[in-house]
Amino acid sequence: MPDHRSTLPRRAAPALAVLCLLTAAACSYGSQAKDEDTVKVAAGAKKTDGLDSVRIGYFPNLTHATALVGHQKGFFQKALGATKAKYATFNAGPSEIEALNSGSIDIGWIGPSPAINGFTKSRGKNLRIIGGSASGGVKLVVDPKKITSLKDVEGKKIATPQLGNTQDVAFLNWAAEQGWKVDPQSGKGDVTVVRSDNKVTPDAYKAGSIDGAWVPEPTASKLVAQGGKVLLDEKTLWPGGKFVITNIIVSQKFLAEHPKVVEAVLKVSVDTNKWINDHPDLAKAAANKQLAADAGKALPEDVLDPAWKSIDFTDDPLAATLGTEAEHAVKAGLLEKPDLSGIYDLSVLNKVLKAAGNSPVHDAGLGVR
Repeated sequence: MPDHRSTLPRRAAPALAVLCLLTAAACSYGSQAKDEDTVKVAAGAKKTDGLDSVRIGYFPNLTHATALVGHQKGFFQKALGATKAKYATFNAGPSEIEALNSGSIDIGWIGPSPAINGFTKSRGKNLRIIGGSASGGVKLVVDPKKITSLKDVEGKKIATPQLGNTQDVAFLNWAAEQGWKVDPQSGKGDVTVVRSDNKVTPDAYKAGSIDGAWVPEPTASKLVAQGGKVLLDEKTLWPGGKFVITNIIVSQKFLAEHPKVVEAVLKVSVDTNKWINDHPDLAKAAANKQLAADAGKALPEDVLDPAWKSIDFTDDPLAATLGTEAEHAVKAGLLEKPDLSGIYDLSVLNKVLKAAGNSPVHDAGLGVR
């Protein structure tokens, strides 16, 4: 695949390089979902756009429940007809961006920071955000024996998932707003930021090596199940309690060459979000079943239930909040001011929404012109 490293913003490059060294396993391509052949193609079905297959990427994470449910219920395959829906799961945003750039996947569910980095790294040539998927589901959970108020966070060790990831940026920005100074690369300062994979953060908390964590669901609820206390829900920091946590991206080449496939996938996303919101218990069970297939283990009820309640599923990409998150990364020293013009193309999504009788969504001036 082409090497785009030279186009990465000067400060973002070290962040991603360190990230890949710290999480080497996560920076390889995602694994293929084990049960992708369980949904059979209907007899007489035709290929969409003449394609044999479309490759869909996502994380085995509740904030990617639109993809989890769409996969588990066979919604994608039914919509694509004889075009085979294939899936790959990822544990880190950079690896999914790499897969999209190389053509290993065509469409993916991903967080805002990797989307911003991927778009900026390629100088706006490799991806577009084509829809929203989820909002919320991020909390600061702490050890109540060590931290009883927000001011007590100073001097403590707080975990975030990855250097420069969405939650890392959010915590660094929040810490700066408290008047605390933290070196963004080392994480050292008035509060110590410990970059810890979500898979191991609960063990680190249990061992006492961290005092809390700013993390997405279901990790936040796993910490609560271990005795942690929610000190801050990130929703409270955003107007209306809404901020993007999961986007849908596509390679620009695939979008230009296969608009019917993109439209079919976006229609499934819109229909799946409606089904999730209309049938929350059934949707929660379907997402958990797919999590078990992808990650090897389902979530227990005491983790699944509160985690599910804290996530809002939405077609709106909440574009204004993505621009704000980019500003936070710049302020934190992890990114030079990016040009995000053209990061969105919401034309296909708005076509789908109009057909469903729904209002259009907006790109906050960051769309293709």
